[in-house]
Amino acid sequence: MTDADLHDRATLRDMVESWAVWRDSGQWDRLLTLWHDDSIMSATWQQSSGAEFVAGSRAAWDRGVDVQHALGGTSIDLVGDRAVVQTKMTIGQRSVVHDLLVDVFCEGRFYDFFERRAGRWGIVWRQPTYERDRMDAVDPEATLHLDRALLESFPVGYRHLAYLQTQAGMVVKRDMPGRMGPEVENLYARGAAWLAGKAGHPAAPDYLTS
Repeated sequence: MTDADLHDRATLRDMVESWAVWRDSGQWDRLLTLWHDDSIMSATWQQSSGAEFVAGSRAAWDRGVDVQHALGGTSIDLVGDRAVVQTKMTIGQRSVVHDLLVDVFCEGRFYDFFERRAGRWGIVWRQPTYERDRMDAVDPEATLHLDRALLESFPVGYRHLAYLQTQAGMVVKRDMPGRMGPEVENLYARGAAWLAGKAGHPAAPDYLTS
């Protein structure tokens, strides 16, 4: 591995880590610097450009929405000016559900498509995978009763997170990739095509067939 490769890998890892710190501490101007202009952020509650995601996160912050991200290990596949970076993560959200204060913890990965343009690395597409979650009442003596039919209407990897977000008035996307299945296999295929140099935006519906 060359010194240039090591430098690029350090840069990419720093950007992923900075994303979590800046997003969760409300450093919106710094968060904006991580995205390319044509970037896409795919979250359960919003699918939009990177800039629109930052604006939506800021508006949610101002309303008191309490979300935190914790990061784990990172795997980087780097080919020239493109990279796919996978990072273990946990999304934690605190809110009121059925008159009880609860915490939801959702485990998964950030699956990031990066590209270097004019010497600058930036995020082209961030697609989280949602793999396992749970909901707990903050008060250990409280009893939480959920609508079982509503809960089971969401994918297993993020059903408690989706339940909380739906109760908070958000419209949740129901086909996000999990740990296994066609959605995540499609994501891996897009990552392979991206690293192979395929033209176009990796989030485009016809990216693999165009």
